[in-house]
Amino acid sequence: MHMSARLKTLYGIADGFLLLGEAALRAATKTYQKRPPKPRGATIRPGPETPLWNELSAEIRRLIRKRGEKANLGRFLGLPRQRIHQYLMEKSSGPDAERTLLLLVWVSARRRGLTLS
Repeated sequence: MHMSARLKTLYGIADGFLLLGEAALRAATKTYQKRPPKPRGATIRPGPETPLWNELSAEIRRLIRKRGEKANLGRFLGLPRQRIHQYLMEKSSGPDAERTLLLLVWVSARRRGLTLS
């Protein structure tokens, strides 16, 4: 069977993409260690597997730099500032869903120049 020049070119490009994909897979396998799957319903702890929380907490840390802001945020959430510290600085625990939504509201308000208490 005779292959056209275009088809040979396409096969060459496809082979190139396949080699690139295999190289990317090898690099990703080296970079990320295989972890056992978490049981269904297990608590997700802050860390590399929580990129959205990491970004939100980084934004909150930028917004609470002034003295007393952590305490004000704690009052808004109904939590002691030590718990805020655990969430944002220690990263040893994370808020529940309702408080996470409140944090999103708080960040949005602060970005618009509003103060919530």
